[in-house]
Amino acid sequence: MMPALGHEAAAIEPALDPKQALAAMNAARAQAARVLLEAAGMELYGTFLLAGQEFALPALAIREVVNLPERITAIPLSPGYLEGIFTLRGAAIPVLNLGRIFDASAPGVAEGQRIAILDHDGVQVGLLFDATGEVLRVRPEQRSSVQYGESTGAAAVINGAILLDEGRRLVQVLDANALIRVENVPQVRSLAGAARSAERARFLRQAEGHKGITFRAGAMTFALPMLAIQEIIRVPEIKASVMLSQLCRGWINLRGKAVGVVDFGVLLQCAAPAEGDDARRILIVRMGEDLLGLLVDSVNDVRSYFDSDILPIPMLGTRRAGMFRGCLPHPDGKDALFLAPEHIFTQGEVAEICAGHRRLYGDEAAAASRAASSVTRRQVYLAFSLGSSWAADISQVREIVPFGAIALRPPGMPECVEGMMQLRQQMVCVVDLRRLYGMPALDDLSERKILILEHEGESFGLVVDGVDSIMTVSDRQRRPSPKLTRNDGVAGDMRRDLNEVLEVPDEGGVERVICLFDKERFAATLREQLGG
Repeated sequence: MMPALGHEAAAIEPALDPKQALAAMNAARAQAARVLLEAAGMELYGTFLLAGQEFALPALAIREVVNLPERITAIPLSPGYLEGIFTLRGAAIPVLNLGRIFDASAPGVAEGQRIAILDHDGVQVGLLFDATGEVLRVRPEQRSSVQYGESTGAAAVINGAILLDEGRRLVQVLDANALIRVENVPQVRSLAGAARSAERARFLRQAEGHKGITFRAGAMTFALPMLAIQEIIRVPEIKASVMLSQLCRGWINLRGKAVGVVDFGVLLQCAAPAEGDDARRILIVRMGEDLLGLLVDSVNDVRSYFDSDILPIPMLGTRRAGMFRGCLPHPDGKDALFLAPEHIFTQGEVAEICAGHRRLYGDEAAAASRAASSVTRRQVYLAFSLGSSWAADISQVREIVPFGAIALRPPGMPECVEGMMQLRQQMVCVVDLRRLYGMPALDDLSERKILILEHEGESFGLVVDGVDSIMTVSDRQRRPSPKLTRNDGVAGDMRRDLNEVLEVPDEGGVERVICLFDKERFAATLREQLGG
């Protein structure tokens, strides 16, 4: 007779899932193999090839091997052996070119190469190599060690060798501890605890978001917080200065103030711009109580971001390292180096460029702008084009995104609705303004942008022909629109919803009229089209 089961049977746990059981078995075998190797004095190494030579790292220090990313963001003024950084699962990984550590004239990144992610002492570094090798089980008698003097520098990244095939094969052993501390290479701490990180990210997302301006200097993209930028202007006449130096390009008269101008590309030794001079802009940046102009090659867009989005790249030993706050990633690969404006220049340089020009040329600038010296309220506008020149209050624009593929287009929507797009966990209705107002299609679509606006708790994306600049305009330049300009009731022109205009001088000083976008009248027109 089978004995009755006691209460102990209730404590038996259900069988593991087959996949879980297999994973547990493999982990146990790996642990057992490590114990046996350590008991025998053996160590595991992973090898890889670079320029015909074979190198090895302790297997426990290699986190993973990844393909060469599409984009590696270079760090200005960094040493030749630091190729730049790329983003990998929420971390900015510096890429170290071992070949250039040993020989400064060695080639840079080549197609087909791979990156080994070294994870040692909580720090991650990517090592560039040509091909993977094998996993070696090394006995104590096969290893030899190498020691360097303190003055050896970056080359002291090899701490031994492995002799195989009776001495016919030599594998150089890299020092993981030295690699994470190579001079002028940023230290990026590895991420621990995915669940904790996700919880922290959700918490940070509840904090107030920010806006930033991205711009280009040479072939590189940078970002500055919008709060640090007073305005963005087309390049006016830059006047010669007695304080001309490698940093200072000259000065401009900004409404009665003498503002020194620095060529940002020259400052960071970036390559010459691909665009023409028409794309160049001057960012007017606040430096304490002073203003300073940064001459850049072009202004790209406005991006919303949270502090948690900026991936840290700390401990850079490059010149002016303090200016780099981190890397602002972008889903399309258009990563930007985020700048800390207060650290771009030293206090001495700020005093020379800002206070110096104010002292030398302040009276001249004030005299030239005496007629416009009355104090009026000033407003910041985003200038864009849609058949003609338009401007919108910058506070109404949440962000600017490039025109891309629309996620979906619900059936039955009016012709003016381009579709729906997902933006930061929110579905946004994208409206083609040309279709909404019956305007003809645009021939050149390369410069199209989407302005994200919010109205009564809803977000809209407005397709425009292009974004021109950000400008600051006084209330005195804002006027009711003339009847001839409005085109009331005329199809094919958005100016029928026009209520006010801005009168601003162009580069030659001639007044030009810019139509002022009226969000309320646009919303009313859109409701009519949607049948609401």
